[in-house]
Amino acid sequence: MPPELIDYATGEPLLDWIALTEALEAGHSLPRAEIADSFLYRGSDTMLNRAAWIEGLGIAVKTATVFPGNPTHDKPAVNGGMCLYSNCDGLLEAIVDFHLVTKWKTAGDSLLAARKLARPDSERILIVGAGTVAHSLYEAYFAAFPKARFTVWNRSAAGAQRLASAFPDIEVAPDLEAAVRAADIVTSATMATAPLIMGDWLRPGQHIDLIGAFRPDMREADDAALKRARIFVDSRATTLDHIGELKIPLEAGAIGREDVVADYYDLPSGDFARRSDDEITLFKNGGGAHLDLMSGRYILGAWRAR
Repeated sequence: MPPELIDYATGEPLLDWIALTEALEAGHSLPRAEIADSFLYRGSDTMLNRAAWIEGLGIAVKTATVFPGNPTHDKPAVNGGMCLYSNCDGLLEAIVDFHLVTKWKTAGDSLLAARKLARPDSERILIVGAGTVAHSLYEAYFAAFPKARFTVWNRSAAGAQRLASAFPDIEVAPDLEAAVRAADIVTSATMATAPLIMGDWLRPGQHIDLIGAFRPDMREADDAALKRARIFVDSRATTLDHIGELKIPLEAGAIGREDVVADYYDLPSGDFARRSDDEITLFKNGGGAHLDLMSGRYILGAWRAR
């Protein structure tokens, strides 16, 4: 049987954000994923090769290229491809559009954390950054917090205005500090290499969702933010020693490994949860290959059920 070829335009309307988070949670009740990541760099350009094998779900191999300069030439900054293989015989089952699986995996990863860690009565959501990921973050967060008011801050005011124009209920925030202080949820997806979100700006009850950093030299929040919050990650194996958001403060001694409360494999025990209305929760979205596999399987299931 030839592999399924899942394109973006046909696959996208079949998917549901809440159903995806449920699939991600279910995936973490299976045996722990075997994961292999490799990174190649050329200046600011990056090639990430990610593979995962989960007993019961099979194998996923995804290659991503990140070229930050591409948008100046009207080309997407992130490209690549993804294949799903059978757990039983290793046969290729599907080739999934890279942008489809990446969009839903990335925002779905953060949304699962928010459903567990953010206060259910959160009314004000700030999106930091106005790129492609910001669009999917609006869609994902709106699915779980439909009554929330959204604001966006971006280094370029024109970029923020473009995002606000795409969705009629988003307001542009002129000042990042004021916007962070006012938000119940802050979700950040930037290419920052130095912190943008400061711990002194945070207040009790907030949920901070950090997505942008993916290299060892990148981070979006400062040490004070990490020290004030209870820290959660999607996977200790793919974040602590690989991504600057946690790698840098860990190596500097600003935080210890014991300060990372839980990852998604702690969902069945109930440890991945908010304890009180007043605590600050901080989640680092690392987006490992096992999440691509879980998301890809969800997409393939929706495709076959159409």
